[in-house]
Amino acid sequence: METQEKIIAKLLLEIKAVRLDTETPFTWASGWKSPIYCDNRKIYSYPKHRKLVYKSLAKIIQNYYPQTDTIAGVATGAIGWGALVAEELGKPFVYVRPKPKDHGTLSQIEGELPKGANVVVVEDLISTGNSSLSVVNELLKAGANVLGMVAVFSYNFDVARRSFEYNNCELRTLTTYDALVDQALSCNYIREEEANTLREWRYRPEIWGQV
Repeated sequence: METQEKIIAKLLLEIKAVRLDTETPFTWASGWKSPIYCDNRKIYSYPKHRKLVYKSLAKIIQNYYPQTDTIAGVATGAIGWGALVAEELGKPFVYVRPKPKDHGTLSQIEGELPKGANVVVVEDLISTGNSSLSVVNELLKAGANVLGMVAVFSYNFDVARRSFEYNNCELRTLTTYDALVDQALSCNYIREEEANTLREWRYRPEIWGQV
């Protein structure tokens, strides 16, 4: 029987939400050179896959955080996932901007968030974890009790693991980079030498591809 990690990894590869290219690297917003680019927003266009993802995220919350009062989505990529999960669970939903908007109410947290609410954060993708954890900090400042975070995919960088541990925030994901590379290799999406390159990149992504 296939594990959830393998099923979601296969899904991402099937709809080309993940692109792997070891010869022509992608450039991230951070400036890092990367042989992989993951765009989970493509899943929204595939109803069957979309349902599998949000139901799987909801199941994690039901199993591990049954005391959840409110679901919080990270803007902008996880607003959709958060709203779908909140609907599945019948819970209130808020979303958190990277910074306060510069007009109107100047809000950073959109929606009704009672002080003391038990909140689970929904994210689409975890890289370094910095932007995701900044959302957690905003919720804490607003008086919420953050139980943890769930996400579709994580690169599983050491820096991210350390950051989540330091911030005392539990993270659970549907699939990971390692599972993705293994699945890509097993279905002949990549060759063994490409898999080795992808694994090497994951350990030192900040300097990979530099001359």
